[in-house]
Amino acid sequence: MQEDHDCIYCVVDLHALTERQDPATLRQQTLEMTAVLLACGLDPSKHILFAQSAVRAHVQLGWIFNCVARVGWLNRMTQFKDKAGKDRENASSGLYVYPNLMAADIHAYHATRVPVGDDQRQHLELANDIAKKFNHDYGVDFFPNIEPLVLGPAARVMSLRDGLKKMSKSDPSDQSRINLTDDADTIALKIRRAKTDPLPLPDDPGGLADRPEARNLVGIFAALRDTDAAGVLKEHGGQGFGPFKAALIELLVEQLSPIASETRRRLDDPESIVSTLRAGAERAAAIAEPIVAEAERLVGLVRMGP
Repeated sequence: MQEDHDCIYCVVDLHALTERQDPATLRQQTLEMTAVLLACGLDPSKHILFAQSAVRAHVQLGWIFNCVARVGWLNRMTQFKDKAGKDRENASSGLYVYPNLMAADIHAYHATRVPVGDDQRQHLELANDIAKKFNHDYGVDFFPNIEPLVLGPAARVMSLRDGLKKMSKSDPSDQSRINLTDDADTIALKIRRAKTDPLPLPDDPGGLADRPEARNLVGIFAALRDTDAAGVLKEHGGQGFGPFKAALIELLVEQLSPIASETRRRLDDPESIVSTLRAGAERAAAIAEPIVAEAERLVGLVRMGP
């Protein structure tokens, strides 16, 4: 997307606070996430990369959106139900309203296209609902409609331990996910331990319908090979999971090892990462602050500064 879009990349450290975080770990993970993005090829000289908490306009607009969004809309958010589980009364209120802050992350820049995983479609629909209600309530055409960009065959990557559960950094089991900083031995161990079923791989994607773990591993393979499930099964259909996992391990290591190595190199110079985030925050704020200032004026807040 860097080749034909003006891109804004945000490391969402405020969203991370929806679950209890060790402060030192959160700081380190913010630096690590930034290093990973840079290692993947993000060019901060051409596009904007910053930490969410460094641009206060996100929180300012997030509060306005808390007041625009309806409780009934948030009650329909399936991700809150999934994350809160049966103990939803003890979930943080931040987890409940964080889709409103996500909407602010987008609308603070008048962004129109947002690359997301398939699980975030509902949150973008909410962001559009918020924009429409804001525009209607204040008689303006201020916030534009957002188009979700769901890219590639791995639009929803599932846990290696449970094919019905999303792969997530917040999962207590590190065996549930592949981290972009994992070394080759760790990747191999996780894939060998990944949950599967006793049947061989089918010859066509239709055979994956009721096999979530198989479908997930095939999807990961397809994304790394830049193909689709049919392409993977044309090569590996009929195989047991032993040889398929061996091929997946080889592909993962080939694709991810350079990223892990470059990430470690960048983490050896944390000041350079902070400098990149600081410069990105200044550029992001220059876009977001005037937009949010106008939103504040529209709702009737008295501006005390320029």
